[in-house]
Amino acid sequence: MAKKKKVDNKKVDAVAEEGVTVVGSVGPPIKTKADVVKLLSAVKTEMGKIVVGQEKIIHGILRAIICNGHVLVEGVPGVAKTLIVRSVASILGCDMKRIQFTVDLLPTDITGIMSYTPDKGFEMIKGPVFTNFVLADEINRSPPKTQSALLEAMQEREVTLSRQTYALPNPFFVMATENPLEVSGVYSLPEAQIDRFLFKLLIGYPDADEEKMVLRKNTTINAFDSYDLKAVLNPSRILELQAKVKEVFTSEAIEEYIIKIVEETRKKDWEYAKYISYGASPRASIALFIASKAEALMHGRDYVTPEDVKTIVYPVLRHRIILNYEAEAEEITTDKVISHILSSISAP
Repeated sequence: MAKKKKVDNKKVDAVAEEGVTVVGSVGPPIKTKADVVKLLSAVKTEMGKIVVGQEKIIHGILRAIICNGHVLVEGVPGVAKTLIVRSVASILGCDMKRIQFTVDLLPTDITGIMSYTPDKGFEMIKGPVFTNFVLADEINRSPPKTQSALLEAMQEREVTLSRQTYALPNPFFVMATENPLEVSGVYSLPEAQIDRFLFKLLIGYPDADEEKMVLRKNTTINAFDSYDLKAVLNPSRILELQAKVKEVFTSEAIEEYIIKIVEETRKKDWEYAKYISYGASPRASIALFIASKAEALMHGRDYVTPEDVKTIVYPVLRHRIILNYEAEAEEITTDKVISHILSSISAP
């Protein structure tokens, strides 16, 4: 069997690879926690120019980016899922490509193909996955075979075609949107793929005041460019933020608290165990560990508190706890299971 050939692609560190937009100077290097808070606050201010409300969703997406993770956003059509990720990519100074998932979308439409011409021979034609930000719009509109085309890219940050491996730009971030399963014409995501999303965020309807603001901002159909969003960061700054997350201190007591939470999802002798088919994997523990560091950093701290863990436990676990039909029949949700777990475990 032929071995995979590793292609020596140029990686993006301080500068970008082909197809990646690099913005000019965005200020001095990030040195302190205050610098992080100031930068992320500036990003949220720019987001306010175009998106009304949805602060928790925006915060969750930014948290995933500085964790170097991916996000799955669930919500009904028309609640600004696509607009949010497009705006974030623009403000962070990164290139973005959108993949509209449909029932006839092929895996090669995502990753690319090897094309043959008599003059050049076989040539790699890169798919839309070769970018900083991938918006996988309505990912559950396509069958599992097509959905799985993102698996290697999300986990390994590379794509393999014809026994050759091509590195993806760095940073690389996938935000997938999905409609609730109650909507017609959707496929559930395979467990192996859904586990690769760091967070699952739920986006709801705006309240009455926010919807009134939406009306006033949209007296006409505005083009995206008309909002004049300014780039606050660039790819190299994002990598600096990701490095800062690793410097946040987590005590042994917090580590044990995280492990207890995840272990509880696997136990067979507690009230909600009858509703759980599969508990959270060790990847969930890693996700809680990293995400709690990011949450602390975003609040200007260099140490993790129990409140940081409680804040991020819902988006980390809600897609990793697999419920059975009995839970569905009794309207038991993963968020309800998580709430019960948190109430039963003492925080340090």
